[in-house]
Amino acid sequence: MRNPMFVYDEQTTDLVLSYCRERLALDPVPLDYGGYAPHLKEMLDGLIGFSGNDPQVVLDLFLASLSKAVVSIDSPRFLSFIPAAPTKASLLFDMVVSCSSLNGTSWLLAAGAVAAENQALGVLTELAGLPPGAGGTFVSGGSAANLSALLVARDTATARGRARIAVSEEVHSSVTKSIHILGADALFVPVTDHRLTGGALSAALETAAVDGGGPVIAAVATGGTTNAGIIDDLASTAAVAHGHGLWFHVDAAYGGGALFSPLARARFAGIEQADSVVIDPHKWLFAPYDCAALLYRDPSLAKAVHTQDAAYLSAFRTTPRPPGESPAGPDGGDPWNPTDYAFQLSRRSRGLPLWFSLAVHGIDAYRDAVESVIATANEAARLIEATPHTELVREPELSIVLFRRKGWARDDYDAWSASLLAAQIAFVVPTTWEGQAVGRLALLHPETTLAVVQEVLDSMA
Repeated sequence: MRNPMFVYDEQTTDLVLSYCRERLALDPVPLDYGGYAPHLKEMLDGLIGFSGNDPQVVLDLFLASLSKAVVSIDSPRFLSFIPAAPTKASLLFDMVVSCSSLNGTSWLLAAGAVAAENQALGVLTELAGLPPGAGGTFVSGGSAANLSALLVARDTATARGRARIAVSEEVHSSVTKSIHILGADALFVPVTDHRLTGGALSAALETAAVDGGGPVIAAVATGGTTNAGIIDDLASTAAVAHGHGLWFHVDAAYGGGALFSPLARARFAGIEQADSVVIDPHKWLFAPYDCAALLYRDPSLAKAVHTQDAAYLSAFRTTPRPPGESPAGPDGGDPWNPTDYAFQLSRRSRGLPLWFSLAVHGIDAYRDAVESVIATANEAARLIEATPHTELVREPELSIVLFRRKGWARDDYDAWSASLLAAQIAFVVPTTWEGQAVGRLALLHPETTLAVVQEVLDSMA
């Protein structure tokens, strides 16, 4: 008798696909309530036991209760943290990836998927200005990508001793966490107007050379800080880093999507000098979670560090290619195994939804979507300036807008944020800027309108 868990069930399939159709058709996507939703434990008590439940009962529980306890990050009214706005094509193809049970670890197991992912990675390497032969892999997010890249930086360094990695005071928390995991130390470089510069890095390196600390082996710059969307002076930082023989890493997890815009590309001058770059398509490139592109200038260096050797994995290295087949990856020659370019082994083919959406819609559509968001951010700044009770903290550089409600303290912002979500106007959480609480609009969804921004500002009156 067959195990029913592995038998196609048309009724359950119809239930789930029917929900997916309804979810995809929502226009606009509602916010819902996230952690403010009550009684979750009571709803789930006793659900999982020795025997199963009717799929309809379980799905109804999810739809009626559990789904409401999730803030929809793809809503055009989600304006906190870094939102996501996956295209419908990417969401649909993510379902294909799941249904296909793809193991995207190696060329042997998933040559077709790897080739498609590499095509999408090729678009990003070209936009970043990296040289022919650059490439990498898709990982779960910026944290995994930063850790993987800095591991390569550490293991390819010629200096010995407890390494130090130069970072700005504005660097993403995942970078400092990666440095800690790697058993290294952070060399914090002062910023000028919250921006890392080559001059500041040079001065910090001169001090580090005589302070008795460990060798500095890498420098990390940011292509769009999470808190304010500020792009470091990548060109001057790259020049100083390479002048001192350092690995130059650019964390553009959020901001890298702006590379699709010719209007914004000049702000990233110097990114083409990076030894490694992170861009998260699940942020500003309209892909579903979880998808981060990790790119290397010279993938062979990453391959030497990340390749896992085991008897049962030897087949990954010797896979023959059919006669006349083109090279498997940017380095040609050997099969291109995504697992060789980050610390993971097993992985889903998380780059395929981006690949499908790019192929369906084209690069111009992505450019237009990115530029529309930048335009909305600039218009939102003007709206804040024109509103009597608010003031702009600084001009937006990409799509994050910092603003202040005159006379408010942190408690006022927190209460206002909760009331905004309760009223389903927007999800906006405050941040801290130069020691003070401020409002922060993280604009990313092309369908977030100025009318939504106006509602947010009016709610502060």
